[in-house]
Amino acid sequence: MITLTALALTTISLVADRDATLVEHADGALANGSGPVLFAGRNNLTTDGVRRALIRFDLTGLAPAENPLITSGAAVVLANTTENNVEPREYRLHRVLADWSEGPSTGAGGGGAPSAAGDATWIHTSYPDAFWLHSGGQFEGTPSARLVVAGPGLYRFEGEGILRDLQLWYRHPELNFGWILIGDETTRQNARAFGSRENDDPALRPALELTYPRRDLP
Repeated sequence: MITLTALALTTISLVADRDATLVEHADGALANGSGPVLFAGRNNLTTDGVRRALIRFDLTGLAPAENPLITSGAAVVLANTTENNVEPREYRLHRVLADWSEGPSTGAGGGGAPSAAGDATWIHTSYPDAFWLHSGGQFEGTPSARLVVAGPGLYRFEGEGILRDLQLWYRHPELNFGWILIGDETTRQNARAFGSRENDDPALRPALELTYPRRDLP
């Protein structure tokens, strides 16, 4: 019999297979599905200034030994690239409850770009004819993880809520719609930019780190 004390731990890292920024707009006319960064929080606009980031990781290729049911630890690692207006703000990851598509729109800034077919927007799961039940995305009300984000650097969202989500998705992959990142949406000019999976620098792309026991002993 192998006990936990006889098990070595190993860590793997998965890069997001989908991500997108939801750009607040009543008609869903703006999106950012394939830009180099994701935005979350509120920018300096007096109206339509809220931004939320969608992030998903594909778990279907995990080997049995990497099953999150036996995971010892997990963390969603996001790279904040914002250098201005970096007063500490709380950010939260919530489990998304409806499927969505990434889309081709590309915007380097927080203003977004005109929505194109397949984009996730403030009102669309896939532009132009598939919709969220609620504007701004459908997600679990209780956050899976929360963290205070300030200046540039890597931020690790982790805890029991992340593990529960992974366990659910491993058992029911059809429910894996990823997480939505929500920041301070009440104070203007506090949005953060996080590296997206399309970022030129691999070190800035969203990553899911899984730490699990490896059976090294016969």
